[in-house]
Amino acid sequence: MKKLFFVATAASLVFAGHAFAHAQLKSAVPAADSTVKQAPSELDLTFTEGLNLKFSGVKVAGPQKAAVKTGQGMLMNGDSTLMVPITDKLTAGKYTVEWHALSADGHKTSGTYSFTVAP
Repeated sequence: MKKLFFVATAASLVFAGHAFAHAQLKSAVPAADSTVKQAPSELDLTFTEGLNLKFSGVKVAGPQKAAVKTGQGMLMNGDSTLMVPITDKLTAGKYTVEWHALSADGHKTSGTYSFTVAP
């Protein structure tokens, strides 16, 4: 009976781990809630697992919620880092990054974070 309980508990923990295995934002450059002196030329978003580039990306909004133009993203570091070039010149102010990701295993996630440019 104890052996059966142990096996059932172990199995439930394994399956619970898989249920929470979605690509979550692990870190970003510029970092969330940071202030940078120099405007970045790209965003580097690192996730907890590999992404599907075709269904992952970002939208960036600047001061007064003006859209910021970005270039074509690419994956790096085993497909877990999404690098997106910023093609607009960023001025001083607060910027919001809205990201969406599709992990290699098919789970969708999304979120937002902000950073400030203050030369």
